[in-house]
Amino acid sequence: MSIRNVVKSIQDIMWKDTGVDGDAQRISQLCWMLFLKIVDDQDKELEFTHPGYVSPIPERYQWRTWAANPEGESGKWLLDFVNDSLFPRLKSLPASGERAKVIRGVFEDSFNFMKSGTLLRQVINKINEIDFNNLKERQHFGDIYEQILNDLQSAGNAGEYYTPRALTTFMVQRIDPKPGETLLDPACGTGGFLTCAMRHMTDRYVHVPDDRKRMHDGLRAFEKKQLPYTLCVTNMLLHGVEEPSFVQHNNTLAKPYISWGKDDRVDIIVTNPPFGGREEDGIESNFPSHFQTRETADLFLALIIRLLKLGGRAAVVLPDGSLFGEGVKTRLKEHLMEECNLHTIVRLPNSVFKPYASIGTNLLFFEKGTPTQEVWYWEHQVPETQKAYNMTKPIKVDHLDDCAAWWGGNDRQGRAEGPRAWKVTADDIKARGYNLDIKNPHTVEEQLGDPEELLMKLQAADAEVSRLREKLKSVLAEALMR
Repeated sequence: MSIRNVVKSIQDIMWKDTGVDGDAQRISQLCWMLFLKIVDDQDKELEFTHPGYVSPIPERYQWRTWAANPEGESGKWLLDFVNDSLFPRLKSLPASGERAKVIRGVFEDSFNFMKSGTLLRQVINKINEIDFNNLKERQHFGDIYEQILNDLQSAGNAGEYYTPRALTTFMVQRIDPKPGETLLDPACGTGGFLTCAMRHMTDRYVHVPDDRKRMHDGLRAFEKKQLPYTLCVTNMLLHGVEEPSFVQHNNTLAKPYISWGKDDRVDIIVTNPPFGGREEDGIESNFPSHFQTRETADLFLALIIRLLKLGGRAAVVLPDGSLFGEGVKTRLKEHLMEECNLHTIVRLPNSVFKPYASIGTNLLFFEKGTPTQEVWYWEHQVPETQKAYNMTKPIKVDHLDDCAAWWGGNDRQGRAEGPRAWKVTADDIKARGYNLDIKNPHTVEEQLGDPEELLMKLQAADAEVSRLREKLKSVLAEALMR
């Protein structure tokens, strides 16, 4: 049976269980089991390649002990073991090393939703059909895992953790990270930017084992919510990271702004911070008074500017509201343009993040160290063959090929204005009150006519309607008198 069919079978079994309610719970349930299976397969490989290696999971709770045997325990015994022994033990696992910290972090707020021990055994047996030490199988499953993450878009609010892979790929390619550089995603979700960055570096710059080690050592990430954190850590394991302890289960914004020091600064930030939401009470007090707000995207932008090293570069997804908003938003944009070279804004249509969000978004690219002189804009449009992006026809990487061709390489030289591209000077933006919501000047708006002429026509039409109404009244009155 193919791996895709294995995953489909697992999903079908879960739908029979009364405890699994909806896509988000199904994915969460699948994730903790996959995580333990992947950890166990990695442990076996480490035991073979590193004599003396001991798994941080006690033997009784290792996957191979209680789950690997297809004829193993089932029913009530299995359910009681998972709920009353396995989960409590892993939640309290001593943090004796980085790998142990990761395992405990995954289970701290995870739950077993399944209520049937018999169905749970069936799911476990299906998972056992996948050998994560088989490179070909692991790579194939990695592709399927991407689809599992994509399914989050239809799982209610869980969709906020997923950024379309076309965007993560495009942004990472423009930023061009290299092994040895530090790369941070302060709101990493399921790890899409991290996996894209690793794939980009592996394809272009990783030639010897030391390159891979420097690539992994340079990664940094934070995620505050349990489900995406678990999904992200599992994603890292699937991509060959043995100790994904660089993914921290924390709220980046909870640490005081001033506490982020020189040692915390990074070369690269690529992220899609949550937008449209509000942070919990008190979080804004971690920031200087002129940046205080409960709008999450604004707080992240302030922090991103601080966390970049001089010469550091960033690619950030922000909503339209961040471009035209006033007050704190204006002060943030002024700060951004003074501290960084905001060289490019890619404007996206409303449908890119459907169904989770239906608002206009933008990709902001900037480098810290020199003030902005001019901003280039590129307007991305939905292909002519469709009206909008949706679940069945999402944005694809090749939809952005025209922008990539226009980009002009890492030095961005040779750019030219055209139907999709235009530039605005920093002075013009300052004169606009730092309003970055600048429409494409090459778009020809529909000419509706001279306003005064239209008003006269409307008044004439109203007069004609009144005349006809009076005439109708007169005709009806004569008819009634006969």
